[in-house]
Amino acid sequence: MPLVLGVDASTQSTKVEVRDAESGALVASASAPHPPTTPPRSEQDPGAWWSALGAAMAATGIHEVAAVAVAGQQHGLVALDGANRVLRPAKLWNDTESAPDAERLRARLEGGAAAWATATGSVPVASFTITKLAWLRREEPEVWARLARVLLPHDWLTFRLTGAFVTDRGDASGTGYWSPAEGRWRTDLLTLVDDAVDEGDWAARLPRVLGPEEPAGTLTDGAASALGLAPGTVVAAGTGDNMAAALAVGLAPGDIMVSLGTSGTVAAVTTTPTADATGAVAGFADATGHFLPLVCTLNATQVTDAFADLLGVDRRGLADLALSAPPGAAGAVVVPYFAGERTPDRPDATGTLGGLTYRVGRAEVARAAHEGVCCGLLEGLDALRAVIGPDSGDGRMVLVGGGARSRAYPQVMADLSGREITLPGGTELVATGACVQAAAVTQGRRPEEVAAAWGSGRSATVTPGRDIDTAGIRERYARHRG
Repeated sequence: MPLVLGVDASTQSTKVEVRDAESGALVASASAPHPPTTPPRSEQDPGAWWSALGAAMAATGIHEVAAVAVAGQQHGLVALDGANRVLRPAKLWNDTESAPDAERLRARLEGGAAAWATATGSVPVASFTITKLAWLRREEPEVWARLARVLLPHDWLTFRLTGAFVTDRGDASGTGYWSPAEGRWRTDLLTLVDDAVDEGDWAARLPRVLGPEEPAGTLTDGAASALGLAPGTVVAAGTGDNMAAALAVGLAPGDIMVSLGTSGTVAAVTTTPTADATGAVAGFADATGHFLPLVCTLNATQVTDAFADLLGVDRRGLADLALSAPPGAAGAVVVPYFAGERTPDRPDATGTLGGLTYRVGRAEVARAAHEGVCCGLLEGLDALRAVIGPDSGDGRMVLVGGGARSRAYPQVMADLSGREITLPGGTELVATGACVQAAAVTQGRRPEEVAAAWGSGRSATVTPGRDIDTAGIRERYARHRG
């Protein structure tokens, strides 16, 4: 029975899954934590990711797989010197110290935000790698002078596995200097960070971009020994976490994927690239050769976690409270701009709780917290459909992430969207998507074909309640948001 290994190197931990390459059946899984971070400075030593991967693999007890793939948190900056040593802790996607640099970069390109969107499909914000490079040049010139390689988190782990400097189109599309429409690095944009480095020198610092079915290489002897696997095991290209989750659920053109995790995202698969000059929609590529326009908010389930603490209950207790209250929460509204900001270019935004009356109790506050997060994501869906077309996104609405395992979030999202919500099987979809990619490499098939063969459509559904004033709830949220 050939097995494949999928790795999810997230902000909080490394999670691994081992699956049967033919059926997709889960054989083993494990995880190991990463050091905690607290924005606005959110940094981790990449060595901690490698240690976590080794610990997670040891916990599975698996010592033979046919292929490996790594999916990682997008946008982060791993800076290497000429000897391929890590120069400093990696800045993660939710590090927002580069917000001023993002603003300056938007202004430096002639044509501003619209020109950035045309060039890369996205408008740079603090989460993007290019703004972190600008921060590094501004704040740590002595490190900048030694910079020889620029990698993303998944790229660095693939390098540790294979010795190869490679990435994939999905993760590359979140850097702010790769064009999904043209399929190439835009090294001219990197000269806006430092015009003393010419385009040729920038190109030498960047990894090669692999196609969806192209392997990155094979496990080196050292990597194989560290992970307890066989040298020469094939390693797939890997990808970003959002792209891997889309693979795992078999997201197809017309479907919408809403992710409720530390951050919240709304994404769709399209067959043509997108460019949104407002910056609300990031025009990413996916891991199949299509495109993955996406809207992101920095706060999702951490908002309801904060309210659970406030109300003195655990997550299950908060969900029970929320579902005991009526839709609309008796007029209570939570605007979830918590933990410093909602978007990287609004570093001083704060959350609010409004609409309080004598009818509002603990249950209504719990309901309002869930509704606030869902209203924010539905506004993201509105922005997404404005870019991909109002008649697009009429397929499945798939809910993923930790929030999808809550009793409350799926029902609240169904109630406020007026749509049936699909809940895919499995809990670690990013690792599952990496398994799909690894299996595709071993079988010489397209990743979406493997996902379909594994039965990615198997799922539960949640239907919306009746006679809910969805428009009124969303209008009240928008009014409080201001």
